[in-house]
Amino acid sequence: MTTLPPPAVVATGLSRRHGAFWALRGVDLSLAKGSSTILFGSNGAGKTTLIRLLATAMRPTSGSLAWFGSAEPDRLRIAMLSHQDGHYDDLAALEHLELAAALLPARPGRPSPADLLARVGLATRSSSLVRTFSAGMRKRLAFARLLQKQADLVLLDEPYSALDPQGAALVDSLLDEFRREGRTVLTSTHQVERAAARAEYAVRLDGGRVRWAGPASDATSSAADPG
Repeated sequence: MTTLPPPAVVATGLSRRHGAFWALRGVDLSLAKGSSTILFGSNGAGKTTLIRLLATAMRPTSGSLAWFGSAEPDRLRIAMLSHQDGHYDDLAALEHLELAAALLPARPGRPSPADLLARVGLATRSSSLVRTFSAGMRKRLAFARLLQKQADLVLLDEPYSALDPQGAALVDSLLDEFRREGRTVLTSTHQVERAAARAEYAVRLDGGRVRWAGPASDATSSAADPG
């Protein structure tokens, strides 16, 4: 008998309250290892809260989480692209990635900071202070940091926001790359049709609850019919 590997993430009855407001209410979710899933829904549906819980950036009010079969997360295996980029504004872009690299354990084949800047289209701005970057450039730098971690679980919160067409194409190529490499990806986005073309599964949140889940190919019709 073949033993299947544990899912990358399992959430059971996951809830999160902010004061009197419940951002998530009893969410059950399982992400298979190596799968790509999109997460969509209206503003305030609970998408960012769910991403942050899975990334261990906040704790649930109730419910449980398991990562790769363990209730204790290995944060080196998890990477999140967040609305709050956490950049050091007074460092140059290259210095920023060099500092981040110094905090990571050595790993054969890890791209150099210079290579990562080139990968995200910032090679010519490596010596520029991060505070001089536009919102789109900051997003590109955030992707460079995410790639630097080489995580098994990749959590993306609105990866297309603030990007020009070339930047959006970069996101497309990275999503395709993650799938080829067998990483587990959850992408929260309003660009449902675009992201669905690069995913197997989709989940729609509404009012902090899972209202629909199914193949990514059916996500566009579900988004158009919120009932």
